[in-house]
Amino acid sequence: MPETNVSRRGLLQILGTVPAAAGALRAAEPHMHPMQPQQTAASVPLTGPGYKRQTFDDHQWQTVRVLCDLIIPKDDRSGSATDAGVPEFLDDWIAYRAEQDGNDNLKAQIFGGLMWLDRESNDKFQKNFADASPDQQKQLLDRIAYPKRAAKEDHAWVRFFSEFRSLTVGGFFSSKVGVADLPYLGNVAVADWKGCDPKVWAEIENRLKNGYKGILEAKPWNSSSQS
Repeated sequence: MPETNVSRRGLLQILGTVPAAAGALRAAEPHMHPMQPQQTAASVPLTGPGYKRQTFDDHQWQTVRVLCDLIIPKDDRSGSATDAGVPEFLDDWIAYRAEQDGNDNLKAQIFGGLMWLDRESNDKFQKNFADASPDQQKQLLDRIAYPKRAAKEDHAWVRFFSEFRSLTVGGFFSSKVGVADLPYLGNVAVADWKGCDPKVWAEIENRLKNGYKGILEAKPWNSSSQS
């Protein structure tokens, strides 16, 4: 995560590293900004309508909702992570991974990180993380949000936050709120299909000619092999 401001569109460069968990969104509906804390526990409802939690207790749920909205707060363009149902997604995904993997490794990592946030917050501010002020929450998150500058003793919590942040972004952009925020134009019926945009196709050809290396690696373009 770069230490400079990240726009919503800049997130598209990050999404390639988001785990396949994003595609498994089965919970409720909703960009990762730099840390802009804006909620405390008192302002956060406990759960969305109709969802039954599987892993988090009430206190953890409160903390998760606050943390999700620190990562992706509501702005004038779209709703927050909790608006998108990301806490429900996280709860469902942790339960699903435990079932599929036959272990609680992910659960232990997430629960351990939430406990660390509370421990550090109580030690420094005499209150739980969800009840701390925005500035106090930011102080703690700044310690673990930037791997390159984190202290050695915080590396385990850096890994926790990186995982939590990736899942939050993945859950958000797999939701109706997040897809609308991109905006994603796929899966929309059109009356008149005009083919690929010439500018887009020119860029594809240029990358193929130079042996594009990305998610899929292509061999250099050979015009004689065109069908």
